[in-house]
Amino acid sequence: MKRIAILTGGGDAPGLNAVIRSVVKSAVNQYNCEVMGVRDGFDGFLGDYGLFPLDQAAVRGILPRGGTILGSANRGNPFARKVIRAGKEVVEDVSQKIKDNIHDLKLDALIVVGGDGTLRIARELYPIGVPVIGVPKTIDNDIGGTERSFGFDTALNIATEAIDRLHSTAEAHHRVMVLELMGRNAGFITLSAGVAGGADVILIPEIPFTIEHINDKILHRTKRGTHFSIVAVAEGAMRKGGEIIVSRMGDDVYTPRLGGIAVRVADEITRLTKIESRVIVLGHLQRGGTPTAFDRELATRYGAAAVRLAAAGGFGRMVALQNGDIVDVSLEEALATPKRVDINSDSVLTARDLGISFGDGPTF
Repeated sequence: MKRIAILTGGGDAPGLNAVIRSVVKSAVNQYNCEVMGVRDGFDGFLGDYGLFPLDQAAVRGILPRGGTILGSANRGNPFARKVIRAGKEVVEDVSQKIKDNIHDLKLDALIVVGGDGTLRIARELYPIGVPVIGVPKTIDNDIGGTERSFGFDTALNIATEAIDRLHSTAEAHHRVMVLELMGRNAGFITLSAGVAGGADVILIPEIPFTIEHINDKILHRTKRGTHFSIVAVAEGAMRKGGEIIVSRMGDDVYTPRLGGIAVRVADEITRLTKIESRVIVLGHLQRGGTPTAFDRELATRYGAAAVRLAAAGGFGRMVALQNGDIVDVSLEEALATPKRVDINSDSVLTARDLGISFGDGPTF
């Protein structure tokens, strides 16, 4: 193994720089291997300045930094790339060009750090001859085959702190505070932050809700003399029999942009209970800033394991955390079934035992 490359794709997540650092230091120290950084995801293989050498000096000091020194792109699918030709927008497949560039660069491995979208691209590149290794990155924690993706712990801590801070304002003004959190179609951030932060209502995609049950919980608290409530709602949560709320529709290339469910919920709470409600959309604050110690360590372990896997020729596979150890699974296995909150899990049962409402039935 003489030369490898690393790219980061999809949305940014705390810990990306820790992975990059770990890959570079492991490759250089253990294998005397050259590492190339790929700018802006797979797009880096299509431009003139997309790749550059990464040595130990280049990654010095980046361990605690959020974001990614390589840049990222969550619309860079080489199998369906939107371009303008003769003044018209067309969709092209440029995957063969990426494969040819990787071959011309004499890359022995390409380490792809990303969420389910980026890793699906890696999975599709592998059968056409690209030597890919996957590293699971997403604050949503929705990638199969691994117990944790790095970035989740930091996002969870930020979301929990937000709930902590909302309590004082909600109590002072006797309001319902509705906090919208990220996670797309998985409720891991909202569930864990809601339990850790002491939310009164938790709404996640895996458990459809009704406004009536939410209001019953809020009014019950009011009757007991508690004149405020905290509602933590995942961006992908939906009413029973309803649909996911989106702020931008998707198409054949881009996925829909979720958002707006908190406003709908708050408006209904105010209208039906006459209790003033406020909406807070935490948004991209969940993605930024210094990664937690857990995410730094996990990302570092993933990076070193990815280099070892590349040296062993374990292409088409992804490093993963299982039972506390770093293992590897096939990309096919990891992406076969999206990971979702188990509605019968200990976390959900614990929340119910505490009297937290999921909007699907009475909790008192």
